[in-house]
Amino acid sequence: MIKLVNAEKHYKQFDLNCSLEVRPGQITGLIGENGAGKSTTFKLILDLIHADGGEIEVFGKLASELTRDDKANIGVVLSDSGFSGYVTVKDILPVLSALYKKFDKDAFLKGCEKYRIPLNKKIKDFSTGMKTKLKLLVAITHEAKLLVLDEPTAGLDVIVRDDFLEMLQDYMSKGERSILISSHISSDLENLCDDFYMIHDGKIIMHEETDVLLSEYGIMKPTMEQYQTLDKKYLLKVKKEAFGYRCLTNERQYYMENYPDIIIEKGNIDEMILIMVKGERA
Repeated sequence: MIKLVNAEKHYKQFDLNCSLEVRPGQITGLIGENGAGKSTTFKLILDLIHADGGEIEVFGKLASELTRDDKANIGVVLSDSGFSGYVTVKDILPVLSALYKKFDKDAFLKGCEKYRIPLNKKIKDFSTGMKTKLKLLVAITHEAKLLVLDEPTAGLDVIVRDDFLEMLQDYMSKGERSILISSHISSDLENLCDDFYMIHDGKIIMHEETDVLLSEYGIMKPTMEQYQTLDKKYLLKVKKEAFGYRCLTNERQYYMENYPDIIIEKGNIDEMILIMVKGERA
């Protein structure tokens, strides 16, 4: 669905060089701290900004060569975009019907009812959660084959996030579709994504299947003395702390079997980001 090979964008104080792939039928997460390059990557994919190098393909075509019909097959939710606050959902219905040949008005209205999105209230009076659910509902009700979602769960409470993830799972159940979704709170996505790319300072620093991340990766907490005698060949990054070290490994079982006295935890993806970004090589 999406393929980036050394896609480049250069600004005065920031450089992006990104390679990633979103395969058909899968949900891929792009994770990293704010300012890491997630939004720039999304804008390149959507051809909202001009690339300075590399290749960007969507549906097997160059992103810059997508037709209007191709673009109608993409559902987009960007963190910094939305509808005018002075219209209602009823006001935008004819606009959506005109924009998308395959807009499903009935499915849209059923979704508004299910997820408690008011039809006659001005959008400026919506909560953050209602605005986000509205944007996603628009994205998934015109038979898009691909969703591109930039930080869609930012600022949402736990109930709204659950509704949001339910909407995505329902979308994926209807044929071979794909999603690229970014977040700096990656724990929201652990049960959703098939694989993750981790981006830092404009570069991809890790790519792994979610199942592998959760089953084979681990975080060790050796003391200063334990660290000195530790076999470091399977350590990806190490972060020194007040009373010892925090180490990220992709061979948790190896260390569990050979160093039973060292604390080894599964950890979560947010903790892995922290060590990958702030840690150093062993």
